[in-house]
Amino acid sequence: MKAVILVGGQGSRLRPLTCRTPKPMLPLVNQPFIEWMLLRLRDYGIRDVILAVQYLADRFRTALGDGSRLGMNVHIVEEPEPRGTAGAVKHVEHMLDGTTFVFNGDVMTDLDLQAMLDFHRERGSKVTISLTPVDDPTQFGLVETERDGRVRRFLEKPRAEDITTNLVNAGTYLIEPEIFRYVPPNQFYMFERGLFPVVLQTGDPMYGFPSRAYWTDIGKPQTYLDVHHDILIGKVQYHFRGQQIGERVWLEGEAEIHSSAQIVGPVVIGHGTRIGRGTRIIGPTVIGSRCTIGPECQIEGVVMWDGNTIEEGSTLRNCVLGYNNRIGERSHIIDGTIISDECQIGQENRLERGIRIWPGTTLGDRAVSF
Repeated sequence: MKAVILVGGQGSRLRPLTCRTPKPMLPLVNQPFIEWMLLRLRDYGIRDVILAVQYLADRFRTALGDGSRLGMNVHIVEEPEPRGTAGAVKHVEHMLDGTTFVFNGDVMTDLDLQAMLDFHRERGSKVTISLTPVDDPTQFGLVETERDGRVRRFLEKPRAEDITTNLVNAGTYLIEPEIFRYVPPNQFYMFERGLFPVVLQTGDPMYGFPSRAYWTDIGKPQTYLDVHHDILIGKVQYHFRGQQIGERVWLEGEAEIHSSAQIVGPVVIGHGTRIGRGTRIIGPTVIGSRCTIGPECQIEGVVMWDGNTIEEGSTLRNCVLGYNNRIGERSHIIDGTIISDECQIGQENRLERGIRIWPGTTLGDRAVSF
């Protein structure tokens, strides 16, 4: 069978990390998120995958090619303009020949896809929507179902007194291609506010598949940081690359780690990274490839992409660094700060309170302090 992954969004909530890198290409534990998704599909026997792309399509082509490197057939199809979730699948309808999985390209989940497929086939469903419970249903669009799982109605951000379920759309679908006859061609059209309500009216069998599998979207800076922490502490099923060199410490390839450095897992360290004298790294932390962390640094709860240089005496805590940044001596990068790519942060800067630094920014010594 085939799968379609919707990767057309611009990732505006994740800016500046997505200024140069499309959201599904963001590293997840030093591996592009889309690659993790593809390998997971391969593990379920799904080897034909269509990526519905609109933003920075060449980045997907360069990284994935035709998918042969992963043992898959990957078709990268660029939309002429944004088509919405259902419109994007309508655009590749001619490539579908049977039951098809559809995924939102920013949803991290370890959902049991085989169990969902069995559920779909047993009920003769035309559309099956994965559902997940949430603590505060007033913040979501709810999906109310009959006892057998058939969708009864959709409730968009209901008042507390109107809540009848805590199940929400979790962004994974099984769809029979014939259902796309309800989607207008060459238009912006959504599943949630377009196709699904129409299917409810036509009476075609549409079911909700409830699951307590791990589920979150990586579409906001804090959730992007949180999903790394969840992976590292074991809340989601994940296979770490590289070898385990210490208690919950994984190394991908080789690294130069000073004998006086202290590493407290869970921590993942990329190939070619150097960690200096007296530096302390505390998990959950991910350090990319070819990073240089100088002496006497304090690193905790950090996601750091490839090619970063952290100079002596700096403190990084609960922050994200993109590609190829330089952090000057005795700087503090803390409290949800996001630094994009190719930035030069001078000595003794203090960046906190979720401040976001755009690509190519240069800050002089002691330029920012809260």
